[in-house]
Amino acid sequence: MAAAGTALYVLVAVLQWRRLEAPSWDLAIFTQLAKAYAGLDAPIVPIKGDGFNLLGDHFHPILVLLGPVYALAPSGLTLLVVQALLVGVSAWPLTALAVRRLGRWPGVAVGAAYLLSHGIQGAVRSQFHEIAFALPLLALGLCALLERRWRASVLWLAPLVLVKEDLGLLVAALGLVIWWRGARRAGLALAAWGAAWFVLATAVILPLLNPRGQYDYTDRLTVGDALGDPLAALAGVLGPGEKVVTVLLLVLAAGIVGVRSPILLAAVPTLAWRFLGDVSFYWTWVWHYDAVLMPLATAALLDALGPRPAEPDRDRSLRTAVALGAAGLAVVLTAPDLPVVRLASPETWQASPRTEAAREVVGTVPEGAVVASDISLLARLVPTTTALWSGTGDNPVADYYVIDREGGTWGGNPPQDAARYAEEKHPGTDYELVLDREGYQVARRVG
Repeated sequence: MAAAGTALYVLVAVLQWRRLEAPSWDLAIFTQLAKAYAGLDAPIVPIKGDGFNLLGDHFHPILVLLGPVYALAPSGLTLLVVQALLVGVSAWPLTALAVRRLGRWPGVAVGAAYLLSHGIQGAVRSQFHEIAFALPLLALGLCALLERRWRASVLWLAPLVLVKEDLGLLVAALGLVIWWRGARRAGLALAAWGAAWFVLATAVILPLLNPRGQYDYTDRLTVGDALGDPLAALAGVLGPGEKVVTVLLLVLAAGIVGVRSPILLAAVPTLAWRFLGDVSFYWTWVWHYDAVLMPLATAALLDALGPRPAEPDRDRSLRTAVALGAAGLAVVLTAPDLPVVRLASPETWQASPRTEAAREVVGTVPEGAVVASDISLLARLVPTTTALWSGTGDNPVADYYVIDREGGTWGGNPPQDAARYAEEKHPGTDYELVLDREGYQVARRVG
């Protein structure tokens, strides 16, 4: 299952790359980070702003591991392949434990449901994010928890605080689960570790490294409003409908029976910061935010079904069938919007008709130049240039500007001329159009 999952999502990644898909600027940002680490530099990411240290955006020091890999293969595609590998590795312990507890084919079904779950596919579709590193750590830690190997569980779960700052709360919650299960000292130690790192990261480290001296995401939460009017906050948590759907899909992914397990309660901190905020795309299941919930759902399902009994149990067989059916239903309901089903479409296997034009754009910008670009080709420009995002207001003057007039960045109203657009961004400069092909334009500074 691990090998199949890795192969499947490497294939999806390669096809995304060939089709020039760019759902957001995140792949370009993390590619720029990996490039910096490969050069043994601090993770300065000009795409986010002049001199912006990405460790002041989110706390993810574990991403230093991308440096050596990127040095071997300097491309945004490398990050997508790494993510696919991490997803595949995370399926290994979960599937193995499911086989031990449920038998071979039910166990394989659990592994397949995990790999095809909306959270995993959503993360793959959204392209690279740091949460990919959380998946194998969570899977290994949760499996050790279920087998009451407390030390191993703590050692696997503790590094999650180095993946992203909010995961400190998830670690703290899982520490309380371990405490509840009887390993009092280990559980309390893990809970304190997770809570301490969350406070340290959000109150000290991130503001210290952030150019604005703050944690950028505090204003996206409405904690003050929640404390002032708890009933209104509760109504907000339960609506709008996207939040309800997200919770229902999580329950289905846990086979419904998973609600009996305290492991599923560890999802509450993640759902809380998403639902208490006023950012609508945090509420839905279609991005990468549900990825860290999928190991929890699978572990909760296995926890609720319990170890394999010595004697046949017909009621257990029925519960297992219902649980697998519910997890499968979650996969089926979300499948039309996710990348695996798209593999059945012939268009998915075809490279973008603008591939050659895109290559010409990248080749037109000299190595080492400073280039401002919209999202479409941003990740492809990072390896050879100092790439900036054209939407950043205080960018330094770029040597080149790249515009994709057919891309989604512009909301159907793209600039008509890349040179004029660059001159408007930087009054007093002169640019000339040096390439105009199939919707792509490249402007070069001449004065």
